[in-house]
Amino acid sequence: MLGYDWPRLHAALNDLPTALLLTTLLFDLAALATKREGLRLVSFWTLMVGAIGGAAAVISGLQAEEHIAHGEAVHEVMETHEKFALITLGVFAVLALWRIVRERKMRSGERSIVLVLTLIGVGILFVTANYGGRLVFEHAAAIPTPVLQEELHERSEGHHHHGGQEESPATSADSAESQAPDHMDPPGTPPHTHSHPPGTPPHQD
Repeated sequence: MLGYDWPRLHAALNDLPTALLLTTLLFDLAALATKREGLRLVSFWTLMVGAIGGAAAVISGLQAEEHIAHGEAVHEVMETHEKFALITLGVFAVLALWRIVRERKMRSGERSIVLVLTLIGVGILFVTANYGGRLVFEHAAAIPTPVLQEELHERSEGHHHHGGQEESPATSADSAESQAPDHMDPPGTPPHTHSHPPGTPPHQD
């Protein structure tokens, strides 16, 4: 699908709830501080789009799980990531429905409860994102085995530049050692003078 498989699609959709639901919280706080209805309206619509984006991220993630080869360690982290993703989606789905029904009727006390729940939801969202990051950066989930093996092979051979570019530190050190002179006399030594061990036959011209 447009060059995307389920894991890649899930990675692309993950940004939607993270960005939009955090933005919802920021506009809610700004509306509380300034009492401006325009800011509250923006937070309402970012919440709606963020909740939809969260649903898309969860659905694509459930599909991606079936298409990723993984072992027991990855499966354990994946299950935790999925659990927090569903909790996050549940919190923001409730908030979205609540605000659709009550947005124009809320008083300050009710809005405070909504704000606290939004803050809690964003906190759970970051926990969800943390587990998703562990899947990629600690377990290389969704990276095909042949690609991972090739990368490991290249790393084992070290990093090299070609075409006159910078050499690796080991190569540079070897090159400098090969170009260094074999022997250097200390400063002040008269030219062309040296001594031989006792018993060495004299030079013959």
